[in-house]
Amino acid sequence: MGETAKVSPMHSKRCLDCGEVKAAAEFWKLKASKDGLAYYCKVCFGLRNSRSYWKKQSELGKETRVYRRHSDVPEGMKYCAQCEKIKPVVEFGHNRAKSSGLATYCRPCHNKVMADNKERNHGSGRNYLLKLRYGVTEDQVRQMIAEQGGICVICLRAEAKHVDHDHMTGLVRRVLCFKCNGGLGQFEDDPERLRLAAEYLELEGSHARRLELETGARMFGGPDRVRSDPGWRTRSESLQSPRHYHLRQKYGINDEDADRLLEMQGGLCAVCFDFPAKHVDHDHETGAVRGIACHGCNTGMGQLRDDPVALRRAADYLMGALVKTVPASGGGTRLSFTVPDMNPVKVPPGGWTVHWEADGRYRKENPELGVLRVGPVWVE
Repeated sequence: MGETAKVSPMHSKRCLDCGEVKAAAEFWKLKASKDGLAYYCKVCFGLRNSRSYWKKQSELGKETRVYRRHSDVPEGMKYCAQCEKIKPVVEFGHNRAKSSGLATYCRPCHNKVMADNKERNHGSGRNYLLKLRYGVTEDQVRQMIAEQGGICVICLRAEAKHVDHDHMTGLVRRVLCFKCNGGLGQFEDDPERLRLAAEYLELEGSHARRLELETGARMFGGPDRVRSDPGWRTRSESLQSPRHYHLRQKYGINDEDADRLLEMQGGLCAVCFDFPAKHVDHDHETGAVRGIACHGCNTGMGQLRDDPVALRRAADYLMGALVKTVPASGGGTRLSFTVPDMNPVKVPPGGWTVHWEADGRYRKENPELGVLRVGPVWVE
């Protein structure tokens, strides 16, 4: 045996595995030993444990990672157990459940692990989100889209891709296109605001009648007004603001016109009269100004393509008077969302125009359809 170093157990100790004399802090505490310290240093103790663990896992047919001490990671760095690399802590997300406050894996690995888990447990990331947010599966959504003939039930123009749900109950209504789904949100799922917007676009609402009394027309401004008034650049300095030039160039109105409109509207939206008027609204075909609207109404009308038919259909949709279940000719049931009724599965792509126009006329002539949640279904 070699010479044994005699040292104070309170300061250092020789490890029985590696044979090195190390500080007492490098040993775990062990009450059963005479000096109160473990027989092996922390490094050798970890290696012994890893060999034991590796042996047990091998017997079970499992693979294990190479043993690595946590203290080997420098300050400001963290080890990612997925890619097995030591990276700066800024590359890790936050996790308040961990003592370190950081996620177990670096961001790229975390995203991959989460995607793999969703794929393994739920079939796909989309299926996971659908079940989490709406309580439906991807297969159920596909079935709903098939029942609709692949078309958005409101506009009958774009593909149905976005699940729409009632924000009060959380129940799924139908599958819509991006614009119609967003348009409902801008109008805060309010059927009455949608109907007011339809009348506003058709220049039949109270604002258009007031504008006619004040100016002699239900719209004003536009490019024609700019061309007919070539001297507008030479007006008084009080009118030559950046806002004046913008209004004149884009809408054919000036500061005075905008202020007059705001005063006429009492500072409120020309569509809903519920929120402050902030955005000049104009007809995209003629360029003439209809009024000044709030953000929600102005954006919502744009997303619903400034189409009164779409707005009325959206209002009836929210009231449950648009999409109905009717008997199918071959037995069972099918969906119906136009008047006259058409089987959506049998309408070819681009073949909705004539039915759209007939449906729009009917809903305009029968505004009680959505209000009373009733109405006949015409079958061809």
